Amino acid sequence: MSGCGSGERAKKNDLAGQSLLIYCGAGMKEPFQKIADAFKEETGCEMKVTFANAAQIQTQITESKEGDFFIAGSAEEVKPVSQYVESSVDLVKHIPVLAVAKGNPKGITGIADLGKEGIATVIGDPESTPIGKIAKKAFTDFGVADTVTLVATTTTAPQLVTVIAAGEADAAIVWKENCNVDGVEICNTTDMDKYVKTIPAARLNFNGDNKAADAFNEFLAGETAKDIWTASGYELAQ
Repeated sequence: MSGCGSGERAKKNDLAGQSLLIYCGAGMKEPFQKIADAFKEETGCEMKVTFANAAQIQTQITESKEGDFFIAGSAEEVKPVSQYVESSVDLVKHIPVLAVAKGNPKGITGIADLGKEGIATVIGDPESTPIGKIAKKAFTDFGVADTVTLVATTTTAPQLVTVIAAGEADAAIVWKENCNVDGVEICNTTDMDKYVKTIPAARLNFNGDNKAADAFNEFLAGETAKDIWTASGYELAQ
């Protein structure tokens, strides 16, 4: 019995004393923090996770030249720092939806309705968030770029549904997983289907041979991480 116990402790603390610095999009904070905590519990590795919008993370990576992973809202957000990326693995789909106030009191049926008078829309900052870029593209594609009434811009995706829930806007294009709050529901439309993205785990090249990073790559591909993602409403990439 004592031999088995000591073996378990050795495995759990296999990476004790090591640490990983990870940048993650703010919209994924809830599931990714759980994944980071689970990895620490299993290995003993300290997890230092910075949650911010894509532009802030890109700036931190470029200026500090530190870090081990960038968990981005879409593959496009990794491109500005591609010179610092060693490899990238797709984790889960990032599904944008049209969110409206609970009960859909304005009767919104799709993106085209956002151009109608009396519909207040909130948008993610297209300069710093992937969801903001998607919204701007959708507005153009559906011909409402010049008629949509924008009442606010947010720096992170979760803030979008907060604005709707507070009654300060009628609609927003936001990630599916951010819509699990009171006062908000997903509009039943296929308008956003062609804008689905994929969340990658981009491994950064600052630290070379890194046992902890190798182990975390394996952990991200395992059942524990996958279960956390799916429990939070994400669909696996593969």
